[in-house]
Amino acid sequence: MSKAIFRPFDRYTFGEDICFLTGVPAVLQQTVFPQWLLKQFDLEDKPFKMMDERIATYGDIKVPVSAAAISAIHDLDEEIEKAFNEGFETVRSLPELKLFQWITKQVYGIIHWEVRAGIRQQRAIGEDFNFSQSIAHKFGNLHIMLQSLTREVEFEGVLPWSIKVFPVNNSPETFGYRDEMNTLVFSLRMKDFGVIACLQDNGESLNYHREVLEKVEGKTLHPIQLEELSARFFYSAYLFNRLPEYTILPTEEAIYIESMPLRISSRAVYDNWQVKTYGQVLEAFWKTWGFSLFEIIKNPEQPMSFLENENGEFINAEEIQLPVQ
Repeated sequence: MSKAIFRPFDRYTFGEDICFLTGVPAVLQQTVFPQWLLKQFDLEDKPFKMMDERIATYGDIKVPVSAAAISAIHDLDEEIEKAFNEGFETVRSLPELKLFQWITKQVYGIIHWEVRAGIRQQRAIGEDFNFSQSIAHKFGNLHIMLQSLTREVEFEGVLPWSIKVFPVNNSPETFGYRDEMNTLVFSLRMKDFGVIACLQDNGESLNYHREVLEKVEGKTLHPIQLEELSARFFYSAYLFNRLPEYTILPTEEAIYIESMPLRISSRAVYDNWQVKTYGQVLEAFWKTWGFSLFEIIKNPEQPMSFLENENGEFINAEEIQLPVQ
Protein backbone atom coordinates (compact mmCIF):
# COMPACT_ATOMS: atom_id res chain seq x y z
CA MET A 1 0.00 0.00 0.00
CA SER A 2 1.41 3.40 -1.02
CA LYS A 3 1.89 6.19 1.49
CA ALA A 4 -0.55 9.07 0.97
CA ILE A 5 0.83 12.32 -0.44
CA PHE A 6 0.36 15.42 1.71
CA ARG A 7 -1.66 17.88 -0.42
CA PRO A 8 -2.23 21.07 1.61
CA PHE A 9 -4.13 22.86 -1.17
CA ASP A 10 -6.88 20.22 -1.31
CA ARG A 11 -8.41 21.39 1.98
CA TYR A 12 -6.18 24.36 2.74
CA THR A 13 -4.27 22.58 5.46
CA PHE A 14 -2.10 25.48 6.55
CA GLY A 15 -2.28 25.37 10.33
CA GLU A 16 0.39 26.95 12.51
CA ASP A 17 1.02 23.55 14.10
CA ILE A 18 1.17 21.47 10.89
CA CYS A 19 4.52 20.99 9.14
CA PHE A 20 4.53 22.89 5.85
CA LEU A 21 6.39 20.06 4.12
CA THR A 22 5.20 16.76 5.61
CA GLY A 23 1.76 17.49 7.09
CA VAL A 24 2.63 15.91 10.45
CA PRO A 25 2.65 17.88 13.72
CA ALA A 26 5.22 20.69 13.74
CA VAL A 27 7.70 21.15 16.57
CA LEU A 28 8.71 24.76 15.87
CA GLN A 29 8.55 27.71 13.47
CA GLN A 30 11.68 28.06 11.32
CA THR A 31 12.81 30.92 9.09
CA VAL A 32 12.36 30.20 5.40
CA PHE A 33 15.69 31.85 4.61
CA PRO A 34 18.50 29.89 6.29
CA GLN A 35 20.29 31.40 9.26
CA TRP A 36 23.67 31.39 7.52
CA LEU A 37 22.23 33.58 4.75
CA LEU A 38 20.50 35.95 7.19
CA LYS A 39 23.73 36.42 9.14
CA GLN A 40 26.15 36.56 6.22
CA PHE A 41 24.25 39.35 4.45
CA ASP A 42 22.66 40.95 7.54
CA LEU A 43 19.16 40.24 6.20
CA GLU A 44 17.23 39.56 9.40
CA ASP A 45 15.62 43.01 9.60
CA LYS A 46 15.83 44.01 5.94
CA PRO A 47 12.52 44.60 4.11
CA PHE A 48 10.92 41.93 1.93
CA LYS A 49 7.92 42.85 -0.24
CA MET A 50 5.09 40.33 -0.18
CA MET A 51 2.58 39.51 -2.94
CA ASP A 52 -0.02 42.00 -1.63
CA GLU A 53 2.64 44.76 -1.41
CA ARG A 54 2.92 44.45 2.37
CA ILE A 55 6.44 44.77 3.73
CA ALA A 56 7.80 42.07 6.03
CA THR A 57 11.42 41.32 6.90
CA TYR A 58 13.49 38.33 5.83
CA GLY A 59 13.48 37.18 9.45
CA ASP A 60 9.68 37.44 9.73
CA ILE A 61 9.02 34.75 7.13
CA LYS A 62 8.72 31.47 9.01
CA VAL A 63 7.06 28.11 8.46
CA PRO A 64 6.04 25.34 10.87
CA VAL A 65 8.37 22.34 10.58
CA SER A 66 8.47 18.78 11.89
CA ALA A 67 11.57 17.00 13.16
CA ALA A 68 11.96 15.19 9.82
CA ALA A 69 11.71 18.46 7.87
CA ILE A 70 14.22 20.19 10.17
CA SER A 71 16.74 17.42 9.58
CA ALA A 72 16.28 17.38 5.79
CA ILE A 73 16.41 21.17 5.48
CA HIS A 74 19.49 21.37 7.71
CA ASP A 75 21.38 18.88 5.54
CA LEU A 76 20.39 20.69 2.34
CA ASP A 77 21.23 24.15 3.70
CA GLU A 78 24.62 22.93 4.89
CA GLU A 79 25.47 21.58 1.44
CA ILE A 80 24.24 24.73 -0.31
CA GLU A 81 26.06 27.06 2.10
CA LYS A 82 29.36 25.30 1.40
CA ALA A 83 28.83 25.39 -2.37
CA PHE A 84 27.65 29.00 -2.50
CA ASN A 85 30.58 30.23 -0.41
CA GLU A 86 33.05 28.34 -2.60
CA GLY A 87 31.59 30.07 -5.64
CA PHE A 88 30.57 29.53 -9.24
CA GLU A 89 32.48 26.36 -10.09
CA THR A 90 31.13 24.49 -7.07
CA VAL A 91 27.59 25.81 -7.55
CA ARG A 92 27.65 24.79 -11.20
CA SER A 93 28.66 21.24 -10.22
CA LEU A 94 25.76 20.82 -7.79
CA PRO A 95 23.08 18.36 -8.92
CA GLU A 96 20.17 20.31 -10.41
CA LEU A 97 17.78 18.58 -8.03
CA LYS A 98 19.67 20.06 -5.06
CA LEU A 99 19.39 23.57 -6.50
CA PHE A 100 15.73 23.00 -7.31
CA GLN A 101 15.02 21.80 -3.77
CA TRP A 102 16.83 24.72 -2.16
CA ILE A 103 15.24 27.37 -4.38
CA THR A 104 11.80 25.80 -4.01
CA LYS A 105 12.20 25.57 -0.24
CA GLN A 106 12.44 29.37 -0.19
CA VAL A 107 9.79 30.07 -2.83
CA TYR A 108 7.23 27.59 -1.52
CA GLY A 109 8.00 28.59 2.08
CA ILE A 110 7.07 32.18 1.20
CA ILE A 111 3.91 30.95 -0.54
CA HIS A 112 2.97 28.96 2.58
CA TRP A 113 3.57 32.02 4.78
CA GLU A 114 1.47 34.18 2.44
CA VAL A 115 -1.43 31.70 2.36
CA ARG A 116 -1.48 31.41 6.15
CA ALA A 117 -1.58 35.21 6.41
CA GLY A 118 -4.41 35.36 3.86
CA ILE A 119 -6.45 32.74 5.71
CA ARG A 120 -6.03 34.67 8.99
CA GLN A 121 -7.11 37.94 7.35
CA GLN A 122 -10.21 36.40 5.78
CA ARG A 123 -11.24 34.69 9.00
CA ALA A 124 -10.88 37.99 10.85
CA ILE A 125 -13.61 39.50 8.66
CA GLY A 126 -15.71 36.33 8.66
CA GLU A 127 -15.09 35.32 5.05
CA ASP A 128 -13.79 32.13 3.44
CA PHE A 129 -10.35 32.17 1.90
CA ASN A 130 -10.56 32.12 -1.91
CA PHE A 131 -7.70 31.24 -4.22
CA SER A 132 -7.33 30.82 -7.99
CA GLN A 133 -7.77 27.14 -8.81
CA SER A 134 -5.08 27.22 -11.50
CA ILE A 135 -2.57 28.85 -9.13
CA ALA A 136 -3.48 26.43 -6.34
CA HIS A 137 -2.96 23.54 -8.79
CA LYS A 138 0.46 24.89 -9.77
CA PHE A 139 1.52 25.49 -6.17
CA GLY A 140 0.24 22.06 -5.15
CA ASN A 141 2.37 20.35 -7.78
CA LEU A 142 5.40 22.37 -6.68
CA HIS A 143 4.83 21.24 -3.10
CA ILE A 144 4.71 17.58 -4.14
CA MET A 145 8.04 18.04 -5.93
CA LEU A 146 9.51 19.67 -2.83
CA GLN A 147 8.56 16.60 -0.81
CA SER A 148 11.59 14.99 -2.47
CA LEU A 149 13.42 16.45 0.53
CA THR A 150 11.84 13.92 2.89
CA ARG A 151 10.52 11.21 0.54
CA GLU A 152 11.92 9.29 -2.39
CA VAL A 153 10.73 11.05 -5.56
CA GLU A 154 11.62 9.96 -9.07
CA PHE A 155 11.33 12.50 -11.91
CA GLU A 156 10.74 10.71 -15.19
CA GLY A 157 11.15 12.15 -18.68
CA VAL A 158 11.41 15.92 -19.04
CA LEU A 159 12.36 17.64 -15.79
CA PRO A 160 9.75 20.16 -14.54
CA TRP A 161 12.20 23.04 -14.20
CA SER A 162 14.82 25.17 -15.97
CA ILE A 163 17.89 26.20 -13.95
CA LYS A 164 21.02 28.00 -15.15
CA VAL A 165 24.10 29.12 -13.21
CA PHE A 166 26.30 31.93 -14.58
CA PRO A 167 29.69 33.40 -13.55
CA VAL A 168 29.20 37.07 -12.61
CA ASN A 169 31.61 39.86 -11.57
CA ASN A 170 29.64 40.79 -8.44
CA SER A 171 30.98 42.97 -5.66
CA PRO A 172 31.67 40.92 -2.48
CA GLU A 173 28.71 42.31 -0.51
CA THR A 174 26.17 41.59 -3.26
CA PHE A 175 22.96 39.77 -2.38
CA GLY A 176 20.25 40.13 -5.00
CA TYR A 177 17.16 37.95 -4.51
CA ARG A 178 14.03 38.05 -6.69
CA ASP A 179 11.05 35.79 -7.17
CA GLU A 180 7.65 35.98 -8.80
CA MET A 181 5.15 33.66 -7.14
CA ASN A 182 2.46 33.49 -9.81
CA THR A 183 4.92 32.44 -12.51
CA LEU A 184 7.32 30.56 -10.19
CA VAL A 185 10.47 32.24 -11.50
CA PHE A 186 13.50 33.06 -9.37
CA SER A 187 16.88 34.76 -9.57
CA LEU A 188 19.77 35.15 -7.15
CA ARG A 189 23.02 37.10 -7.50
CA MET A 190 25.84 36.77 -4.93
CA LYS A 191 29.55 35.95 -4.60
CA ASP A 192 30.85 35.31 -8.13
CA PHE A 193 27.71 33.77 -9.64
CA GLY A 194 24.06 34.23 -10.52
CA VAL A 195 21.23 31.69 -10.70
CA ILE A 196 18.05 31.94 -12.75
CA ALA A 197 15.32 29.32 -12.35
CA CYS A 198 11.85 28.70 -13.72
CA LEU A 199 10.39 26.13 -11.35
CA GLN A 200 7.54 24.78 -13.45
CA ASP A 201 8.08 25.26 -17.17
CA ASN A 202 9.24 21.77 -18.16
CA GLY A 203 12.48 23.18 -19.55
CA GLU A 204 10.77 25.46 -22.08
CA SER A 205 12.57 28.63 -20.94
CA LEU A 206 15.92 27.17 -21.95
CA ASN A 207 14.54 26.56 -25.45
CA TYR A 208 12.91 29.98 -25.66
CA HIS A 209 16.13 31.79 -24.68
CA ARG A 210 18.49 29.38 -26.42
CA GLU A 211 20.01 31.97 -28.76
CA VAL A 212 21.15 34.35 -26.02
CA LEU A 213 22.16 31.47 -23.73
CA GLU A 214 24.48 30.19 -26.45
CA LYS A 215 26.05 33.66 -26.71
CA VAL A 216 26.78 33.92 -22.97
CA GLU A 217 27.98 30.34 -22.56
CA GLY A 218 31.43 30.33 -20.98
CA LYS A 219 31.45 34.11 -20.52
CA THR A 220 31.75 35.93 -17.18
CA LEU A 221 28.93 38.45 -16.99
CA HIS A 222 28.77 41.99 -15.67
CA PRO A 223 26.03 42.35 -12.99
CA ILE A 224 23.90 44.44 -15.36
CA GLN A 225 24.06 41.60 -17.90
CA LEU A 226 22.84 39.04 -15.38
CA GLU A 227 19.98 41.39 -14.47
CA GLU A 228 19.08 41.74 -18.14
CA LEU A 229 19.04 37.97 -18.55
CA SER A 230 16.86 37.69 -15.44
CA ALA A 231 14.45 40.29 -16.83
CA ARG A 232 14.13 38.26 -20.04
CA PHE A 233 13.34 35.07 -18.09
CA PHE A 234 10.90 36.83 -15.73
CA TYR A 235 9.04 38.43 -18.62
CA SER A 236 8.91 35.25 -20.69
CA ALA A 237 7.54 33.39 -17.66
CA TYR A 238 4.65 35.87 -17.76
CA LEU A 239 4.14 35.05 -21.49
CA PHE A 240 4.20 31.27 -20.86
CA ASN A 241 0.59 30.25 -21.50
CA ARG A 242 0.49 26.62 -20.38
CA LEU A 243 -0.51 25.13 -17.05
CA PRO A 244 1.87 22.16 -16.85
CA GLU A 245 0.30 18.86 -15.89
CA TYR A 246 2.05 15.89 -14.29
CA THR A 247 1.29 12.23 -13.86
CA ILE A 248 1.89 11.65 -10.16
CA LEU A 249 2.04 8.05 -8.97
CA PRO A 250 2.70 7.29 -5.30
CA THR A 251 3.99 3.80 -4.51
CA GLU A 252 5.46 2.16 -1.44
CA GLU A 253 8.99 2.86 -2.73
CA ALA A 254 8.64 6.37 -4.21
CA ILE A 255 6.50 9.06 -5.75
CA TYR A 256 6.90 8.97 -9.53
CA ILE A 257 6.39 12.30 -11.34
CA GLU A 258 6.26 12.53 -15.13
CA SER A 259 5.74 15.76 -17.10
CA MET A 260 2.90 15.71 -19.62
CA PRO A 261 3.54 17.18 -23.10
CA LEU A 262 3.05 20.96 -23.42
CA ARG A 263 2.77 21.06 -27.21
CA ILE A 264 -0.51 19.23 -27.76
CA SER A 265 -2.15 22.54 -28.78
CA SER A 266 -1.48 24.34 -32.07
CA ARG A 267 -1.15 27.55 -30.09
CA ALA A 268 2.41 28.71 -29.41
CA VAL A 269 3.70 27.97 -25.90
CA TYR A 270 4.51 31.69 -25.37
CA ASP A 271 2.34 34.71 -26.11
CA ASN A 272 3.75 37.54 -28.22
CA TRP A 273 6.65 39.55 -26.81
CA GLN A 274 5.64 43.19 -26.24
CA VAL A 275 8.63 45.54 -26.21
CA LYS A 276 7.06 48.17 -23.94
CA THR A 277 6.06 45.62 -21.30
CA TYR A 278 9.49 44.00 -21.44
CA GLY A 279 11.02 47.47 -21.10
CA GLN A 280 9.04 48.04 -17.91
CA VAL A 281 10.35 44.76 -16.49
CA LEU A 282 13.91 45.64 -17.51
CA GLU A 283 13.60 49.10 -15.97
CA ALA A 284 12.83 47.45 -12.60
CA PHE A 285 15.77 45.06 -12.92
CA TRP A 286 18.10 47.93 -13.87
CA LYS A 287 16.92 50.24 -11.07
CA THR A 288 20.42 50.24 -9.55
CA TRP A 289 21.81 51.89 -12.68
CA GLY A 290 18.96 54.37 -13.15
CA PHE A 291 17.95 53.68 -16.75
CA SER A 292 14.45 54.94 -17.60
CA LEU A 293 11.84 53.19 -19.71
CA PHE A 294 12.21 55.94 -22.31
CA GLU A 295 15.93 55.22 -22.66
CA ILE A 296 15.37 51.45 -22.77
CA ILE A 297 12.77 51.46 -25.55
CA LYS A 298 13.88 54.61 -27.40
CA ASN A 299 14.30 52.31 -30.39
CA PRO A 300 11.34 49.90 -30.12
CA GLU A 301 12.85 47.68 -32.78
CA GLN A 302 16.03 47.25 -30.76
CA PRO A 303 15.62 47.91 -27.01
CA MET A 304 18.70 48.82 -24.99
CA SER A 305 20.86 45.81 -24.21
CA PHE A 306 24.15 45.17 -22.49
CA LEU A 307 24.17 41.55 -23.64
CA GLU A 308 24.16 42.12 -27.40
CA ASN A 309 25.30 44.98 -29.64
CA GLU A 310 23.46 46.32 -32.71
CA ASN A 311 24.78 43.37 -34.74
CA GLY A 312 23.56 40.79 -32.23
CA GLU A 313 27.08 40.03 -30.99
CA PHE A 314 27.83 39.41 -27.33
CA ILE A 315 29.25 42.39 -25.44
CA ASN A 316 32.16 41.44 -23.21
CA ALA A 317 31.76 42.55 -19.60
CA GLU A 318 35.03 44.51 -19.76
CA GLU A 319 33.62 46.73 -22.50
CA ILE A 320 30.64 47.93 -20.48
CA GLN A 321 30.80 51.54 -19.33
CA LEU A 322 28.06 52.63 -16.93
CA PRO A 323 27.17 56.07 -15.56
CA VAL A 324 28.53 56.80 -12.09
CA GLN A 325 25.74 56.56 -9.51
